[in-house]
Amino acid sequence: MKAIYKKNILLFIPLFILMIISFFCMYQAKFIRPSFNNYLYKQIIWFIVGFIILFILKKTKIKFLFEYSFILYLISNILLILVLFIGHEAGGARAWFNFKIFNFQPSEFMKITLSLYLANICNDFNNNRNSEFKFILKCIIITLIPSILVFLEPDTGAVIFYLLILFAILLVSKIKKRWFIISFAIAFIIIFLGIYLYIYNQDLLIDILGNNLFYRIDRLISFKNGSGMQLNNALTTIGSSSVYGSFIKKNILYVPELPTDFIFTLIISIFGFVGAILVLISFLVITLFLINIYSKNIDLSYKAFINTFILVFIFQQIQNIFMNIGLLPIMGIPLPFLSYGGSNMIVYFIYLGIILNIKKQEMNLVYLP
Repeated sequence: MKAIYKKNILLFIPLFILMIISFFCMYQAKFIRPSFNNYLYKQIIWFIVGFIILFILKKTKIKFLFEYSFILYLISNILLILVLFIGHEAGGARAWFNFKIFNFQPSEFMKITLSLYLANICNDFNNNRNSEFKFILKCIIITLIPSILVFLEPDTGAVIFYLLILFAILLVSKIKKRWFIISFAIAFIIIFLGIYLYIYNQDLLIDILGNNLFYRIDRLISFKNGSGMQLNNALTTIGSSSVYGSFIKKNILYVPELPTDFIFTLIISIFGFVGAILVLISFLVITLFLINIYSKNIDLSYKAFINTFILVFIFQQIQNIFMNIGLLPIMGIPLPFLSYGGSNMIVYFIYLGIILNIKKQEMNLVYLP
């Protein structure tokens, strides 16, 4: 048990570092905008709840989560449908249930249920060796259903996460490489034709995609031209920050989503570029910890589930950080364990709780049949 505890330190030390940095950022946020005053207290609550969930899942037998993953997936889809009709609208998206004390975002919890369900299906396919085409088609349909629902909110970022989860599952499955070649070829052709029409015949592209979808894609492609005050102030803040930061800085430039989407900008402002490097090292250590568990001889459904989290975790870091420095479009994707928000925080702790449970089973030589 002592050896297990020591190895888990490689997860908990960087996790605690990110938590402390997040708390400092939430404290700083109250000097920027009055509506941010309670963010620190709420963030502390989310971390406490997250750690409680993590340790409960670490001690609980999690096999039932995979066995009943279809029911969890079905419930998540029902919630995605309900939020379109009775959800709270904010920032132009109807994606939250407002319970006064806290908001609940069902698209975040779909990440967990989709990962569990697809991992279970992947395990069945690899054990029974059924038709590869039917397996791929089934996975695509299962992924498209929630993707369409969150696209209607609209939440483009969630769609990308679901597609990443699908890709992670297919990577672990024992399908032939030709399917990946075919998929990449089709994707290349679609992207090439889309770019061609976008440059030379936008009217035809609008007829194909519709006005709403076209202009959403147009905003992503031309994000540099339409970056606006938020990105400009973020870049100015980063450019004027020192190596070591200023810790408490009451005159920071106003960025509406500073505690959430632009948390990396706030980190640099408070802790300087040294703080940014510390965040990157913490993310790297957590990622290597996850990859080490993935590399073990564990049940395939577990391996597939871990792979979904690794890809989502890495993508979320890259997207958010590059978004903050103007290299990628602004898509409302938070930085893991740092950005303000309960749904994303709790979901990540659920992922970690399940993964630590898998790790414990692997070290005790306990595997699924």
